[in-house]
Amino acid sequence: MNPNIPSIDQLKELGLPAPVSYAPQTWGWWVLLGILLLAALLVGLRRYWQWRRDAYRREGLARLAQLRERSDDLNALRELPELLKRVALSMPTPIPVGASLLAKRPAHSRTVVTDTTLSRSGSLPQGIAVLGRDDWQAFLQRHSKKPLPADLSTQLAQLAYAPDDTLRALPAPQRQALFDTCQYWVEHHHVAA
Repeated sequence: MNPNIPSIDQLKELGLPAPVSYAPQTWGWWVLLGILLLAALLVGLRRYWQWRRDAYRREGLARLAQLRERSDDLNALRELPELLKRVALSMPTPIPVGASLLAKRPAHSRTVVTDTTLSRSGSLPQGIAVLGRDDWQAFLQRHSKKPLPADLSTQLAQLAYAPDDTLRALPAPQRQALFDTCQYWVEHHHVAA
C-alpha cells in the first residue's frame, strides 16, 4: 500500500452552515407583516361589531321560528305583527351629529313639543312605533331588498285586530306566505350604517 494515501480514520466531518432563519431579513417584510396583522384585526373587530349589532335580528328569527312551529295557533298569528314592529324598533339607527349633546342637555333647557314619540333614551325621535298602514308598508318596503306584497301592512293589521273567526278562516298557504315574507324581511332588511 501507498503510505501517502490518507486513511479513513483521518477524515473529519465538515462543519454545517448556520440554519436559515424563517424571520424576514429586511424591514419591508416586517412592515408588510404588521399591515396584514392590522388588517386582520380590523376585519375581526368589524365582524364582531356586526355580530353584536345583529343580535336583535337573531333573536327575532328565533322567535319567528317558534311562532312558525305553532302557526295554527291564533296567538302565534297575532304576535307576528308585534314581532315585526319590535324588530323594526330594535334596528340600529345612525346617531345624528350632536345626539349625545341632546342626551346631556340640562333639565331646565327649553323643550320643543313634537308629535313623535321619544326613544328609550328620551332624546331622539322614535317614529317607527307610530307608523300605521301606508306608512308602515312604505317603511317595510324601504328597508327590504326585494318587493314585498303590496298589502302586507293590511294583512298584518288583520292578524292583529281581526276577529278569531277571520283568522281561523285563513288558508294554510296564506299563513305560510305571511311567515315566509316576515322571515325574509327580518333576515334581509337593510340597516343604514
